[in-house]
Amino acid sequence: MAFLLKTSIASHLRSNSPQKTEDTFSLSRRGYHVDLGAREKALLADDPALRRFKSHKKSVWRLKRIGDVLTIVVVAGCCYEIYVKAVMREEARRQAAENENA
Repeated sequence: MAFLLKTSIASHLRSNSPQKTEDTFSLSRRGYHVDLGAREKALLADDPALRRFKSHKKSVWRLKRIGDVLTIVVVAGCCYEIYVKAVMREEARRQAAENENA
C-alpha cells in the first residue's frame, strides 16, 4: 500500500517538473475551439413561439430593485422599533428609580 502511494506521488511530481514546459502532451490538454454545428445553432436560436414566456430584463431589474428597497425599509423599520422599545424601557427604569428614591 505504501509502495503504491510512494510511486503515485513520485509520478505526480515527475509530471509537474519544470523541465517539461513546452511538451506536446500538456498542449493537447488545453482543448480546441470548435464552431457550433447547424443543430446547436438551431437550438440556441430565438423561438418566436416562446418569446411571450421570456421575462423582460428591464422589468425584472425594476422588480428586483423594488424588492431590495422594500427589504431595506422593513429592516430599517424593525431596527427603529427595537431602538424605540429599548429607549422607552430605559426611560421607564429611570422613572421607577426616581420614584423609588423620592
